[in-house]
Amino acid sequence: MRLQAADPKTLAGEFLQAFGSQNALLTAGDQERCNTMTIGWCQLGRLWNLPVCTVYVRPERYTYQFMESHDYFSVCVLPDSAKQTLALCGSQSGRLVNKIKECGLTLRYGAGETPLFEEAALAVVCKKLFVQDMSPTCVTASEDKVLPYYGKKGGWHRIYTGEIVEAYTAIKN
Repeated sequence: MRLQAADPKTLAGEFLQAFGSQNALLTAGDQERCNTMTIGWCQLGRLWNLPVCTVYVRPERYTYQFMESHDYFSVCVLPDSAKQTLALCGSQSGRLVNKIKECGLTLRYGAGETPLFEEAALAVVCKKLFVQDMSPTCVTASEDKVLPYYGKKGGWHRIYTGEIVEAYTAIKN
């Protein structure tokens, strides 16, 4: 497969269908250093009349430092056949393992030197617009719906909302 430019408006439904079943890779960094991690939480939509993507990262994750130090990030939905890649990228730390090399992923770069993967079925490159920490004091739902995601697993996530500046879909060679 090869990635080609696409209109973000046409990808939203297909993109979000991946979450909860196959998930995606969140990647931040540049051509010198980057890291990727599997994510299961993502939102696409409009905010401030801009097309946006929102992702969530715990401070304990290695990718967090890349999200903090770079203005852009990418979200890549891989094909169904990449379940092992998603499993490895969700269970191993980039501090200890070069996940990109280990999985045989092919890097390419979008706006702001943002790394993304040629193997993606769908991808977006985003420029950070808004960053905020989640807080237990803001939880309005019953505790049994939200709080099980926290505790032994780590701290509260940081929310990153980015303007979608590029979108891609795969074309078969």
